[in-house]
Amino acid sequence: MSAITLTAENFEQTVTENQIVLVDFWASWCGPCLQFAPIYEEAAVANPDVVFGSVDTEAEQQLAAAAQITSIPTLMAFKEGTLVFAQPGALPKEALAQVLTAVRELDMAEARAAQED
Repeated sequence: MSAITLTAENFEQTVTENQIVLVDFWASWCGPCLQFAPIYEEAAVANPDVVFGSVDTEAEQQLAAAAQITSIPTLMAFKEGTLVFAQPGALPKEALAQVLTAVRELDMAEARAAQED
């Protein structure tokens, strides 16, 4: 499955109703964003168990502001509706694979317990 377009209307529902969601914040004028796009799209097709979403920061300026995006591309990962990873910059294919593995293996019960301490 390829990446889906996320907007202010479907962002929260997508994040909360899916086990794992990766979100790429990008813009059409951003060179690194355009370089990262095929890597992200390839990962989306190769990982059908994960929802890959894309937010065009030009079209969705309020959503980008709400997510506190200050640099693009920025990749965010949500698991069980909780933000578990956020990093600006284009990732190479191997690094994106590592993020996916880490998010899949993350024990959310342990993560939530650690947040409470």
